[in-house]
Amino acid sequence: MALNKPSTMKHLKTLTLFFLTIFVISCSDSDDNSTPTDELAGLQLVTTLQNDSHDISLYTADGTLQTGYNLIAMQIKDADGNPISNASITWNPVMHMMSMDHSCPKSAVAKKQNADFTYEGFIVFQMAGNDMESWELTVNYTINGTSYTASSTIDVAASPKRRVESFQATDGNRYVVAMIEPMAPKVGINDMTAVVYQMESMMNFFAVDDYSVKIDPRMPGMGNHGSPNNVDLVSIADGFYQGKLSLTMTGYWKVNLQLVDAGSTVIYGNEVTEDSPGSNIYFEVEF
Repeated sequence: MALNKPSTMKHLKTLTLFFLTIFVISCSDSDDNSTPTDELAGLQLVTTLQNDSHDISLYTADGTLQTGYNLIAMQIKDADGNPISNASITWNPVMHMMSMDHSCPKSAVAKKQNADFTYEGFIVFQMAGNDMESWELTVNYTINGTSYTASSTIDVAASPKRRVESFQATDGNRYVVAMIEPMAPKVGINDMTAVVYQMESMMNFFAVDDYSVKIDPRMPGMGNHGSPNNVDLVSIADGFYQGKLSLTMTGYWKVNLQLVDAGSTVIYGNEVTEDSPGSNIYFEVEF
C-alpha cells in the first residue's frame, strides 16, 4: 500500500512543532527559575524575615552580619516561592539596649545592578549584639500599591578586626566612621575606602561630605614603623571617602585615623608621635 506522503509530512511537521514548543517552554521556565539564583552568585544566606505574605531573605558575601560596614543583598518571594521584581523597600535597624534603643547608619535600598529580583544596600553596625542586647531589623515595602512589613531579631557579631569607630568629636557631634576597603589587603599600595556619618538623633544618621580622614598606618609589633606613599581619604560623594593605604609587609597593621572637618580642623583623633604611638581611633588590618 502506498504512503500518503503529503499527510505524513504534515504529521511530522506537527510533531516537530509540538516538541519544539515544549522545549522552548521548558527552557523558558528553567531560565526564569534560575535567574534569582544567578543574581546571588558569590553570596550566602544570612537570615529570612517572614510575614503572612512573603519571605524576605538577606545575603552577604560570607553569610554573616558584623560590626562595621555590611553590604546586604535582599530578595522577596511570595507564598509560592516566586521572586518579586517591583518592590519599593525601606529598612530600619534598631539596637535594643538595656537602657535605650538606637539605630545606625544605613543606605537606601535599591535594585542591584543588572538584577531583576535582587535588591541591595548597606548597614553600618557600631556594636555587636549579646545575650541581653540585640539588633532588630524591620523591612517595610510596597508591591503594586499594597504595603507590607516584616521584622526579626538579627545576629550581629563582633568583627575579628576593628573596622568601625563611633565617637563624639570636639565639635560636639557624634560620628561613625567605617572601613570598606581593603578587605583583601596586599603588600603594596591598596585602594582604601571608608564611610563617614554623623548622628542627628538616636534613630537618624546622615552622610557627611567635604571632610577628610587622615591615615597613618603603623606596625606596633615591628617598632611601630610606618609606610610611605599613603594618601589621606577625601570625600567623593554620599559619605564615601577614598585614598591609598601603603602596606610594606605582611602582618598586623594599625591604621591610625584623624577626622578633619571642612575647615581643615582635626576634630578627633590623635597624631602619632614619639610620645603618642597611636591614635584613639583606628582600623585594624592583618594579612
